[in-house]
Amino acid sequence: MSPRKVLERVSTLLGCSQTSNEVATYLDNHDELKHLREQFLLPKVAELPPSDLTLVDGTKECIYFVGNSLGLQPKMAKKYIDEELDKWAKTGVHGHVQGSRPWAWAENNIEGLMANVVGAKAEEVALMNGLTVNLHILLLSFYKPTAKRHKILLEDKAFPSDHYAVESQIQLKGYDPKQSMLLMKPRPGEEVLRTEDILDTIEKEGDSIAVVLFSGVQYYTGQLFDMAAITKAGQKKGCYVGFDCAHAVGNAELKLHDWGVDFACWCSYKYVNSGAGGLAGAFIHEKNALTVKPALTGWWGHNLKTRFRMDNEMDLLPGISGFRLSNQPILLVCPLQASLEVFAMTSMAALRNKSRLLTGYLECLIQHYYNKDESQPHKPYVHIITPSHPEERGCQLSLSFSVPIAAIFQELEKRGVAVISGVATSCIKYYSASPPHGLHQIFRFLL
Repeated sequence: MSPRKVLERVSTLLGCSQTSNEVATYLDNHDELKHLREQFLLPKVAELPPSDLTLVDGTKECIYFVGNSLGLQPKMAKKYIDEELDKWAKTGVHGHVQGSRPWAWAENNIEGLMANVVGAKAEEVALMNGLTVNLHILLLSFYKPTAKRHKILLEDKAFPSDHYAVESQIQLKGYDPKQSMLLMKPRPGEEVLRTEDILDTIEKEGDSIAVVLFSGVQYYTGQLFDMAAITKAGQKKGCYVGFDCAHAVGNAELKLHDWGVDFACWCSYKYVNSGAGGLAGAFIHEKNALTVKPALTGWWGHNLKTRFRMDNEMDLLPGISGFRLSNQPILLVCPLQASLEVFAMTSMAALRNKSRLLTGYLECLIQHYYNKDESQPHKPYVHIITPSHPEERGCQLSLSFSVPIAAIFQELEKRGVAVISGVATSCIKYYSASPPHGLHQIFRFLL
């Protein structure tokens, strides 16, 4: 059922308008996932800047709308980190092979949990490095340009690090980014890419494209790309297809294995709550496990069973596991484990259902209070850039305001809403990370 249908049904049941607090309270009381909120630490309003401007009780938890930048801390993160520090203090080097989290293979113990989040098999996922490092490592093997097939197709407004990585990989292989970067823009007057335009470009340009590389969720617009359709179209034309899932993992329901995606990578500190600079992830489909080899090899890509023979004879692990270079920092494994264990308490399907309703509820409130009204030219309004169809977006609404953005940030902060006020843009993103009653009130100040 669509979010709007749910809101209509609830408001009819309660005999009130969809914008009534009664609807928010009802949704809170019937939220089957609300207990998971208790697994995370939410900052208090008084602990956030600028605390001297607050108009709400400083002892209350803030409304956290910046999960796109940094997820909240899982409560078990500190406990797990303290356990490893204690083990290091008491056992030293023996911690490599002892305890509940042996350092020599600690990340392997949680790859199955990560695989469940991205819709993959455990052996198709590796936890290692940072996002852009993994993207470079993957492109070194999947981007094999030829005189005929040398282009990489990506969004014109791809996240900067993706743009830089692609540009440098093209140059590394001796090609000119101006000729080999195929950048897709929305149609004139539109803000998001149409799926049919992406597929049409692949069909027309596919013979010259070596790699199709898109976001899972576009960081700026919030558009959730049709990854299955893009993968099918790209592979039909002989291209490798990969995705940067930084804003999709833990947000949208991914099925990397079933869709047949060739490769993917993602960070884990946004919606997967692993902490700033957290351990990133990478995926290579099992169909490529024996045919796509790492361009760079390291000790950690060596089979664990023979790794410590130290004979300098590489026993390369198949698939993504062979792309590992070094042992992973145990203190980064700990918070990621703490978060993935919370994900394991539910499913991405259930989380996605709640996300769709929360985001749809926010959309409903914005459109009720702040649609542009030509009869009231001085009334502030909000334009939603993100696609309106729930299946074409993640848990994000990118908003453009008719009033100065700095004032919006300040008023939100006064009301205990955590936002990133340093972003120099006319568009800000709101994420459905708070209870519905928070969504109901945050825009009232503009009226």
